[in-house]
Amino acid sequence: MTPRLLITLDSMRFENTGLHTFGRSLGQELVRQGAGAFDMSAYTYPSQQGALGEQVSHVGHRRYHRWYFPRGGDFDVIHFADQYCRFGPDRVRGRTVMTVHDLNQVHEQPPGSRKLARHLRRMARKIAGVDRVVAISEFVKADILRFFPEARDKISVVHNGADRSFAPAGHQPRFVPPGRFLFAVGMVCPKKNFHVLVPLLCGTDYTLVIAGVIKHEYRQKILDEAARLGVAGQVAITGPVSQHDKDWYYAHCEAFLFPSLAEGFGLPALEAMHHGRPVFLSRLTSLPEVGGDAACYFDHFDPEHMREVFAAGLARFAAGDGAQRARAHAMGFTWEKAALAYLQIYRDCLAG
Repeated sequence: MTPRLLITLDSMRFENTGLHTFGRSLGQELVRQGAGAFDMSAYTYPSQQGALGEQVSHVGHRRYHRWYFPRGGDFDVIHFADQYCRFGPDRVRGRTVMTVHDLNQVHEQPPGSRKLARHLRRMARKIAGVDRVVAISEFVKADILRFFPEARDKISVVHNGADRSFAPAGHQPRFVPPGRFLFAVGMVCPKKNFHVLVPLLCGTDYTLVIAGVIKHEYRQKILDEAARLGVAGQVAITGPVSQHDKDWYYAHCEAFLFPSLAEGFGLPALEAMHHGRPVFLSRLTSLPEVGGDAACYFDHFDPEHMREVFAAGLARFAAGDGAQRARAHAMGFTWEKAALAYLQIYRDCLAG
């Protein structure tokens, strides 16, 4: 009998987020490689039904699943594709796998805070309840083992892939910068640290384009910093953009900048590299693991240091084979590899 696999994709509810990209891209590749080996179902919001194709059955999200999941006994393997699913491993009876994308709270919340303690208690229950834990980077694995050493014998690392996609010929986004521009993408919130990029605009004609779901208090912080430095007209915060728009920005920007303070993987860095663009990252959390020697790094966020790194990085990129190295590096991260590793983890769970 073909084993029944359920993958939870309720975090795909919001498009143009890292979890949406993860669920769609990994899910589609699992369907392609696992056809015939697994009878696959996806747990989704109604708006995402059909996202993985007609071969996949769907289990619809319901609010009451937080307390009661009536189909908990219907599947042989349940893959919680992130740590946020509405129901947990205690609601199902099959073998269980959970992908942990980050423990960002341990980097964002003060040590000993009540909010951090609650988060760690919830994570401890989930990690204890699953048969296998997958971290999306060695950095995330190290974080998990620092706080949950009991996971040592059931944890592995599977790097995300990076989609290689391009906007159609002639496509233009709704907002087209008036000239040369720098690009950043991600939720517009404090951990993304976008406000430190504003001083790079001083004395230049660059526009800084920031795309992503907006947290309005942090948006105002960025705009206030731009006004203080006299570059208010050089900052554009677009809100969420389509995949085609994002690809257009990657392809046409002077550089991609990602000064994040807490990142489990940092997929946009690789997406920008697929377009052969110079990439500038913070040296924090997982970003050096993902960017490797194809990226440039801000060691700290002093404006003068950032200007020096930026100028030297652009010059080095232009003088050498920067675009070729960037593309070659990004090609090492594929969803084909990721899906192959997950399928083996499912088989190992069943065998165990």
